[in-house]
Amino acid sequence: MNTRLDGMAQLAHMGVIRAQGEDAASFLQGQLTQDFALLDTSQARLAGYCSAKGRMLASFIGFKTAPTEILLVCSRDLLAATLKRLSMYVLRAKVKLSDASAEFMLRGLVGEAASALIDPSLAAWSRIESGAASVVQLYPALGQQRALWIAPLGEREPAAPQVSAELWQWSEVRSGIATITLPIMESFVPQMLNYESVGGVNFKKGCYPGQEVVARSQFRGTLKRRAYLVHCEQPLAAGQEVFHSLDEGQPCGIVAQSAAAPSGGFDAVVSMQTSAAESGSLRLATGEGLRLLELPYPLLADI
Repeated sequence: MNTRLDGMAQLAHMGVIRAQGEDAASFLQGQLTQDFALLDTSQARLAGYCSAKGRMLASFIGFKTAPTEILLVCSRDLLAATLKRLSMYVLRAKVKLSDASAEFMLRGLVGEAASALIDPSLAAWSRIESGAASVVQLYPALGQQRALWIAPLGEREPAAPQVSAELWQWSEVRSGIATITLPIMESFVPQMLNYESVGGVNFKKGCYPGQEVVARSQFRGTLKRRAYLVHCEQPLAAGQEVFHSLDEGQPCGIVAQSAAAPSGGFDAVVSMQTSAAESGSLRLATGEGLRLLELPYPLLADI
């Protein structure tokens, strides 16, 4: 597919949680799957927030804007519930958590619009400052650079043509990294969405909710589900079940995130049994077939 995207999209479906205080980093260190204790202002973190059973309640792109402030970008549809749950564990920590969505502009940059602000030689999850804005380098999609731009209200936006939110969401799907949204809340441990392969899990940091389950899945070689990219001519939706031709009575996977493809049909990230990707065919409950696409990154081998 040679679809080229270039421009900027408004990300009204995303929100911002602010963690502010001298214990902001240490508090998040004890709650999320990534290392926030070593986070500096040149980096961002992809991170999951898990239940005690290791199932992801939310996912974040987090970065530090000041020594005592960290912003967490997440899906707006589960922000309120996530903020409430995180706040229950603040206890005596010197950190204040708040919904700061109304204070910031969130934009997605793709193609030349992203390349104008980031350094393609840097790795994904790098962060730079552009005026008052933070620019986070994301994983590319179909070889095109992508970035998250977030700035306080009133900051001048980058000069770039407008791209629809739907096209941006398609680029998100084609990057192979699904965002946790309400329909799939508590459906997956991080590895079921390949988070360990794209910088979303740190296996050397200390404890966090679900850490034992996440570590056991990795180190005992029990990863039986992974995330794959698929294409379907019919609409796909997060939470939809996927079936395999060798066992049509039981679902082998779940759609994690989907978007309409510019050339027709729908592309999606599907978390499913690894055996289902090796042979046979895939379909929806309604009978529509699914075609596997190539993942844009290598998977980290089981340890």
